[in-house]
Amino acid sequence: MLFSFKGIDHVQLAAPKGSEEEAIKFFADVLGFKEIEKPAELKKRGGVWFTFGTSQLHIGIEEPFQAAKKAHPAFEVQNLEELKRHLAANHVKFIDDPNLPGANRIYLSDPFGNRIELLEWD
Repeated sequence: MLFSFKGIDHVQLAAPKGSEEEAIKFFADVLGFKEIEKPAELKKRGGVWFTFGTSQLHIGIEEPFQAAKKAHPAFEVQNLEELKRHLAANHVKFIDDPNLPGANRIYLSDPFGNRIELLEWD
């Protein structure tokens, strides 16, 4: 094979029109992702971009909007128990899921109803 995949550059989640500030409050202020500037040509489409680790999360505006209830990104975290306490303190509801052997994981929804998985491997 003359090609190979190197990793994930970014994950995109959809959000409704005008939701950029709410996205910043959740992904930057609560989850701790760092907001990054979108290229000038793409700014007119709306949305907001974040970086974490070596990847990016793009929140794209979609009209009409429909949240992803099953399809989801899974973010690997360090110290999930501390993150769970942080989420609870910020009134973010989550569901523990013990069904993946070797992983401590939870599911939550972003402010727009998109499903997100957070997990820490043993």
